Amino acid sequence: MSTQLLQEERKSAPQPSQTVEKARPNDWTTPQAMAIPKEGYFTLEPGRYGPVFPRTPACYGFSVVGKVKPGREKAIRDYGTNIESAVKADPTVLAPLKLHYLRWVLFDVGSGLHFMYQGIFDTDFDKYLEDAVAVFLKTGITTVFTNLEGWPEDWKTNVPSVIQFFRDHQCPSFLEYGEYPYVSADEVKKALAIKYAFSDMLDQMQ
Repeated sequence: MSTQLLQEERKSAPQPSQTVEKARPNDWTTPQAMAIPKEGYFTLEPGRYGPVFPRTPACYGFSVVGKVKPGREKAIRDYGTNIESAVKADPTVLAPLKLHYLRWVLFDVGSGLHFMYQGIFDTDFDKYLEDAVAVFLKTGITTVFTNLEGWPEDWKTNVPSVIQFFRDHQCPSFLEYGEYPYVSADEVKKALAIKYAFSDMLDQMQ
């Protein structure tokens, strides 16, 4: 191939900046970051229980912070062990929640012990909470939030009060990032299943 033809091909090839500009909004191949307004949403869109929070490159999620009732730290830590045991006994026990990750933190910055529940999931904010209550009722697992001040005593029969608690204690993030944005947990598992199936096939061909 002549030098002139090589130069022409290089000129016509997409440049890095052009590739980024043409990336689709939900293109998992291009890492994305999203700055979020203080309110937690861009446009006020009424949902079933309040404003609809947007899907971000990290999918849906929330960070809920509540004050721990006096003397309940051990009960909260024990609850973490209970969840570990429940998932070992039945790995699908939390499947209805469409979770990616959960992260629980206990901290005290001088105003008493607080509990932070961070979750990343594929359903919207309110559906996740509805599904969580359904899981607790079905399995008989008592929610860790009973150890927090302000948790509704009638939570088993009053889902709107549960969702209101979460909305009142939600701390909206102002930046979220996804290395493989907008990819669901099911899509991740399917991709890994294909990868291992393909690897196994190659092993069988040797």
